[in-house]
Amino acid sequence: MKINIRLKNESETRRLGEFIGGLLKGGEVITLIGDLGAGKTTLTQSIAKSIGIEEDITSPTFTIVNEYEEGVGLNHFDVYRIGDSDEMFDIGFDEYIESGRVNIIEWANIIEDILPEERLEICLEYEIDGRTANISSKGSKYDEILKAIEGKFKIA
Repeated sequence: MKINIRLKNESETRRLGEFIGGLLKGGEVITLIGDLGAGKTTLTQSIAKSIGIEEDITSPTFTIVNEYEEGVGLNHFDVYRIGDSDEMFDIGFDEYIESGRVNIIEWANIIEDILPEERLEICLEYEIDGRTANISSKGSKYDEILKAIEGKFKIA
């Protein structure tokens, strides 16, 4: 299942993230793909806020993962600097994914070969007058999330 949503500005990107965050219970995997400046971190920040995290969220570009305990918890990955998927296993990727926290992975296309089959994929495409979020569900629980998003946002 797949939908495309047109986001006119950063405020709409934040609104999408807050809505998605309101649907999460913990244990979900959300993958984010998009060029620099496409809105991956903005989306992550708004999801985090919505699941009860009050700390400032920044991309863990050099540390690879930041863990947040508040609310249902969050593991925030930025795999931009990963050389290959094996490096993810060295940091305990499987344990993070199975931790019961929400997992958000920026630059997920870099580790496509080890991503869980079931996940919510969001590809953000930056455009001059906004961005487009191409959202795909992989698995039945993510189909439900996608249907909720589709019912709330104008589909492009």
